[in-house]
Amino acid sequence: MAKTIVLFSTKGGVGKTLISANLAVAIAEKKKVLLIDADLDVVGDAAKMLNLNAGKSLVDVMYLLKKKREFFIDDFIVECDKNLSFISAILKPQEGDHFDPSLIKNIFPLLQDKYDYIIIDGGGAFSESLVRFFDEANLLLMITTPDILSVYQTKWALDTLQSLNFPLKMTKVILNRAESLASINWREIQTVFPCEIIVKIPSEGKIAMLSINKKVPLIKEFPSSRIAVTLKNFAKECIDKDIFLEHQQLEDIKIEVKKKEELWKKMGLIEMLGPRGTREEKEEDQVIFLKQRIHQELIKSLDLKRIDLETFSQSKKIKGLREQAERFVNEFLAKETHSLVGSIEIRKKLSKEIIDEALGLGPLEDLLRDEEITDIMVNNKNAIFIEKKGKIELTTKRFISNEQLKTIIDRIIAPLGRRIDESSPYVDARLPDGSRVNAIIPPLSLTGYALTIRKFRKEKFISEELVTLESLTAKMGKFLEACVLSRKNMIVSGGTGSGKTSVLNVLSSFIPDNERIITIEDAAELKLDQIHWVRLEARPPNIEGKGAVSIRELFRNSLRMRPDRIIIGECRGAESLDMLQAMNTGHDGSMTTVHANSTGDIIVRLDSMILMSGVELPIRALREMIASAIDLIIHTARLSDGSRKIVQITELAEMRDDMHINLRDIFAFQQKGVDSKGKVIGEFKPTGYIPTFFEDIKSKGISISKDIFQP
Repeated sequence: MAKTIVLFSTKGGVGKTLISANLAVAIAEKKKVLLIDADLDVVGDAAKMLNLNAGKSLVDVMYLLKKKREFFIDDFIVECDKNLSFISAILKPQEGDHFDPSLIKNIFPLLQDKYDYIIIDGGGAFSESLVRFFDEANLLLMITTPDILSVYQTKWALDTLQSLNFPLKMTKVILNRAESLASINWREIQTVFPCEIIVKIPSEGKIAMLSINKKVPLIKEFPSSRIAVTLKNFAKECIDKDIFLEHQQLEDIKIEVKKKEELWKKMGLIEMLGPRGTREEKEEDQVIFLKQRIHQELIKSLDLKRIDLETFSQSKKIKGLREQAERFVNEFLAKETHSLVGSIEIRKKLSKEIIDEALGLGPLEDLLRDEEITDIMVNNKNAIFIEKKGKIELTTKRFISNEQLKTIIDRIIAPLGRRIDESSPYVDARLPDGSRVNAIIPPLSLTGYALTIRKFRKEKFISEELVTLESLTAKMGKFLEACVLSRKNMIVSGGTGSGKTSVLNVLSSFIPDNERIITIEDAAELKLDQIHWVRLEARPPNIEGKGAVSIRELFRNSLRMRPDRIIIGECRGAESLDMLQAMNTGHDGSMTTVHANSTGDIIVRLDSMILMSGVELPIRALREMIASAIDLIIHTARLSDGSRKIVQITELAEMRDDMHINLRDIFAFQQKGVDSKGKVIGEFKPTGYIPTFFEDIKSKGISISKDIFQP
């Protein structure tokens, strides 16, 4: 039985047809393949790429099926090569009106036993036709490119697929033009998508255009090109590895999803899914009516509207209010005769949700309690995403209304003296446990009220724990400890959510207890055990727009506080210059984090942050300052399986010429592949390079062997 792959993209110009045609050619080198051009909006591109003249189409097959006439499907298929065949859905745009999506399921049984693989070049819109092709597929491949518009469209499409009950297990992403200039790093893109980027196709526009113009697949015309080699390797993976879901598995998953949704809908705890992934409010739902009625009665009973918002940050007062509310809701539900609240478990669930909505953070309460969740992302009242074990997933949680979500945001920021409204439509704040919060509302947010919470880990990571988590090796940990003890200046770099702060916490744990440490942060996340620790936090402007204190101001003040070590949570602007100057004038052993895609990007990032702050210095002077100030860069990354690792430890050795700093990797993580469960396979390896400051470490009496640097 043929395995069916659908390639699609909701954005044009990403190379969908080029990849579809060449993947079919690559698989056909070993297996029997049928390529179907199912794009009803852009007609004939696949045929042109293969230099074919198709005389018949699926519309012709559908006509005979409707007339219930006998026919041979082979008569409608064009033979391209020994193992490659082709058929188009339509031959002319006007035939689109005659294409009947309901007959797609009748066509596939005619093809399944004739081919090993069926490759479908799908359309760009979530039409009924495309969804019907999805129903026949074992694997969905979403094509995207590393630009913000394509990433946004792809994210939306993946969310829509989930809402249509297509499991993420059958969906993968192909990143085309993965190495183009000014593109977004693929690791950053991976953090946005809830499924794996399975292939990264390099940028070779000239070769792609030549093959299109010659009407010859680039697999054949340029077999040694990087694109061709990548697609051949992926074709081999499709043949050799079990990356397909069998149809029975798909049916079982969809049945389970539907059963779960029906149960929740009956309980009124989520809203119905509408077409194309939108959620229609069902005000007639009896349980939601019941929740709203009890909620209103609870507000009246406890006079919640008169309670000062600052009360919600006082644990003792909130505890008393919750006890009162629980008694009231339980009494109300006990009198309720509705059949859907007859179950004790459902009553408890309803009671908890109503109280959470009235006095807590509503549907976010359970997510905040779950220690495995690191990030909570509310896109709007109907879409709450979480990051759990490094993977992003959509939850079943929902807010009852925009008003409830706005109330929750006010409840978080009001005790901090902050406000959010049209005149000040975004805000940063912090929960009592230290979790970092960002909220943004219309008109800046076009999708509704948006809320992002980066949860605060109660216990900080230690070096041994990161070794257990395979984020680094014991030898790497020993080397980093020696660098901290010998007062080397260090920058921890990486993308969002890659573990920069966790690594900075581990590095700070190596600082001796007798040293005075000053930490400076936008939002306090660092956790130190040392007694001699002064903690500074930047302050945003108040409601009148006054009183702001920046990291740069705090840094300058910290120099007057007799620090042994200065740790900046994150360098984002002009404070970068002050930090470099301090590192160059006796404040050794300082540390900070910087957002960057690689160790090489750090240099450019520091240049730009300093120059954008208005400082006029020649690039050469900046580079010399950077080279003399910073000893080590520790680069972190979040990989495709959600794991976070230190992927490079690099020394800034010396100026190579007038403009370039010599970067020498000491340790690096080498990824070798991904196993059947999606776990990244690889190993940490020393490069053999011995840092120039090794003898300095030894001279300070720190025990470290040269053997740790040997490959």
